Amino acid sequence: MNNYKKTILLSAVLSCGLVVQADTIQQTKGHFVDKFRQLDEALPTPNSYRNAAGEPATGYWQQQVDYKIKAKLDEAKRRLTASQHIRYQNNSPDSLKYLWFQLDQNIFQADSMAELSRTFEGVNPNQDEAGKLSFNELRRQQFMADNLLGYQLGDIKTLDGQMLKATVVGTNMRVDLAKPLKPGEQVELTMDFAFNIVEEDAVNARSGYEHFPKDARKGGNDIFLLAQWFPRLHAYTDYEAWTNKEFLGQGEFTLEFGDYDVELTVPADHIVSATGSLQNPTEVLSKTQQQRLEQARTAKRPVFVVTEAEALENEKAATTELKTWHFSAKNVRDFAWGSSRKFIWDAKGYAQGGDDQPLVMAMSFYPKEGGELWKKYSTESVVHTLEVYSRFSFDYPYPTAQSVNGPVGGMEYPMITFNGPRTELQKDGSRTYSLSEKRFLVGVVIHEIGHNYFPMIVNSDERQWTWMDEGLNSFLDGIAGREWDPQIPWGVEARDVVDFMKSDLQEPVMTQSDSVSRLGPNAYTKPAVALNILRDVILGRELFDFAFKEYANRWKFKRPTPSDFFRSMEEASGVDLDWFWRGWFYSTDHVDISLDQIYQLSLDSKNPDIDLKKRRKEEQNKPVSRFVELNKAEGRDTWVEKNPDVRDFYDSNDQFTVTNKDRNKYQEWYKELEYWERVALDRALDEGKNYYVLNFSNQGGLVMPILLQLKFADGSVQDLQLPAEIWRKSPQQVSKLIVTDKELVEAVLDPKWLTADVNVENNHYPRRIIPSRVEAFKREKGKSRVDMDLMQDSKTKLKGKED
Repeated sequence: MNNYKKTILLSAVLSCGLVVQADTIQQTKGHFVDKFRQLDEALPTPNSYRNAAGEPATGYWQQQVDYKIKAKLDEAKRRLTASQHIRYQNNSPDSLKYLWFQLDQNIFQADSMAELSRTFEGVNPNQDEAGKLSFNELRRQQFMADNLLGYQLGDIKTLDGQMLKATVVGTNMRVDLAKPLKPGEQVELTMDFAFNIVEEDAVNARSGYEHFPKDARKGGNDIFLLAQWFPRLHAYTDYEAWTNKEFLGQGEFTLEFGDYDVELTVPADHIVSATGSLQNPTEVLSKTQQQRLEQARTAKRPVFVVTEAEALENEKAATTELKTWHFSAKNVRDFAWGSSRKFIWDAKGYAQGGDDQPLVMAMSFYPKEGGELWKKYSTESVVHTLEVYSRFSFDYPYPTAQSVNGPVGGMEYPMITFNGPRTELQKDGSRTYSLSEKRFLVGVVIHEIGHNYFPMIVNSDERQWTWMDEGLNSFLDGIAGREWDPQIPWGVEARDVVDFMKSDLQEPVMTQSDSVSRLGPNAYTKPAVALNILRDVILGRELFDFAFKEYANRWKFKRPTPSDFFRSMEEASGVDLDWFWRGWFYSTDHVDISLDQIYQLSLDSKNPDIDLKKRRKEEQNKPVSRFVELNKAEGRDTWVEKNPDVRDFYDSNDQFTVTNKDRNKYQEWYKELEYWERVALDRALDEGKNYYVLNFSNQGGLVMPILLQLKFADGSVQDLQLPAEIWRKSPQQVSKLIVTDKELVEAVLDPKWLTADVNVENNHYPRRIIPSRVEAFKREKGKSRVDMDLMQDSKTKLKGKED
């Protein structure tokens, strides 16, 4: 870390003027690695803003930015024009000479850093007979060439009309203030802006329009999803100052909280969904629609505010008239909206936390293409998400939670989410949906609505630490999803991350998002699996749930960093977890614990009547000499057998025969024992317990608890969990003594696959026969099967969840 900007492994930490080097403590002799050393070398020093408990400290502050925006959608030109009035409140202890804005639409300009740094993802000529360019890439290049993209900015002025200098730097803009903005002061300014809306599918954007050319209306219809659409203030923080890292598309953003007053002028037959509460329903909705919306507040199932029949009529019509939809939102960090004449609108009130808590209107907006799939499951999925997430954090504080269907696979903003799955049109004109589409819809709605909690309320920095919103949210959406239907593969079980954990193509979870090669498993799956393991294996649900809820409430409407999460979880649970954060979040180690050997110990009592009898039995259990066995088969007698008349004492007895000399020696030894030693020995002999030593090796590097299942000769089974701290003095190899009344016949490590162990074959002792499938195949001439598999793997991308 360097002032929180670089979070890869254990680089230097800069915090409050104190530089702590990661190599402060060095192991210069031997091979010991302290997996349990404290994270102090990696985390920033606690200060007056963020304390050692992971809480906002007495001096914590954050800025506030309020917006008043008036925007107009030109459907024919697919263009947005707008003006905005901004009030910026400086709550920091610093004087600010300028303000930094995010200009996300500039990412689509041909000379943007994102575009110029894009790498070719087709097939190069050196990989095949000819290079190959995908149709998607052709479409992208053509769309960008045909359209003027990015912001066209007007004058930026103070309220008294003073012009302010603005400098555009890619997707950022610096606005120089007329005078420094001192602590506690505020500044107000205005600006005009416009941009041509991108076709989402053409450029794979987070928002844009989707065209429906086959609709009855001449020229077809569009769905517009508008997000990251207005110049927004970058966050100014205590840990980084301005968070003005260039927008490259993968890393998202962090913003300031504020109040929004937004007027959206659209074609009169459009229905609008937006962040906040509708302020003028009497001007944009019919009386019947207003009545339906009121009815939905107490309905058991969603009520149609705009019916499918009404939406179909809108689809056919054409109008030049306009309507202005007025929305207000308090204490949100962003604003997004959707608009289309195709929208069906259903709603259902969710009463949370009792009568004293505000009612939440769960709502869905979708075209006819959404069909029965959306009618049945979208709004109900919204309500289910609120129920589960509030249990783990806090009551949902906003008046609406919306799911909007459009071209975006999945994206989230305050109170509104964009979700993609739809029904399929059949030859007879009907619509149906597959099991996978149903699962996708329920899953994506839960995930995106869940983002309202993380990071829309618990306001982490997605640009730097994607896992803080995607990982925490994937962990919770896995809980909500499995409480909806545990048969749906939610991708948050330990087994779901095994292939990624053992691969060489990965970076530590703490890596900045734009540098991550496989964002899905890195920022979504691995952190979610880690938290599941922390909850269900290491801490237990009671401790984990208390600590997690404490973290959520501490940082509600505030801006946490990774250290705040780590410290909050440890402080509230009372468990030192530095080893866990270091292994799962700061390294690329994986879990591979091997059960190498099991030895049964024999208690040496020194009593010849016990020990020599035991040794005779051990000798008798050894295989008979092959020489002796073959001689007997040939009928050969030994010399002693041929001459029995010369046998003596030693031919009738062996080294295991007890003599009085042996007994006298034992009695002398026994008398010299301390009293407590004689008691312990006699008890052990009386109890007759079995003593087993289990040898383990850590082959993956990631220390974890050892989950053992012991199977005994009588058919009984015992589960035993050894804490991760067993590795604290020897992280490569450890041994454990197991004392039991029963005879051990088998031991299995992690039998339920709870720890993401990448190699389950070394988890069994004795080793088992490895199950596999028999498959016939014809070998391709000149290529081995391994070569074919590798080529196929190289063409297959592991795609994570949508944002």
